[in-house]
Amino acid sequence: MLSLLYQEGPSTEGIFRRSGSAKTCKELKEKLDSGAEVDLACESIFVTASLFKDFLRNIPGSILSSQLCDKWISVMDQGNNEEKIKNIQRLIEQLPRANVVLLRYIFGVLHGIEMRSEENHMNAFNLAICIAPSLLWPPVSSTPDTENEFTKKISSLVQFLTENCCRIFGEEITSLFGEI
Repeated sequence: MLSLLYQEGPSTEGIFRRSGSAKTCKELKEKLDSGAEVDLACESIFVTASLFKDFLRNIPGSILSSQLCDKWISVMDQGNNEEKIKNIQRLIEQLPRANVVLLRYIFGVLHGIEMRSEENHMNAFNLAICIAPSLLWPPVSSTPDTENEFTKKISSLVQFLTENCCRIFGEEITSLFGEI
C-alpha cells in the first residue's frame, strides 16, 4: 500500500482527501482480512489511500499511542522548532519499534506528496487534516468541542512532522522506497 501511495500519491490531486468507492473498499478489506491475495495496483489509488487510513484507524491504541496522547498534544506548545523536534524524537523513542518503522514510511510518503503539492494540491496542512485523525486519538471519548480542539492540535502536530520529517526521522526518509 505504502509503495503504491509513494509512487502515485505525489501525482494524484487530492490524495487522502478524496475517498475510494465504499463498496470496493469494503470488499478489498474483507479480502485482505481473510488473507486473500489482492492486487491493489489494479484499483484506484483513492481506494488504496482509503484502505490505508482504515488500517491506521484499526491499530489498537493508535500508531502514536493513545497512552502518550497528552504528551503528543502538548509538544506543539513547547519552545522553538528545535525544542519541538527534540521532544518529538523523545516521544518517538517511547513507541514500539514496529510503530516507529511504520511512521518513518508514512512520513516518507507524506513528504513525497508534499514536495509536489503544487501538482496535487496536498501541502502539509492539507495532508495533516486528512491523515491526523488516523494517527492518534484520545484514550477516552470526549465532548464534540473537546474532540474538535483535539483534532486541531493533532493536525498541527502532523503538519509539523511532515514539514520536518527529514530532521525528525533522518534524511534517509527520502529514499526509504529506493528507486521505484
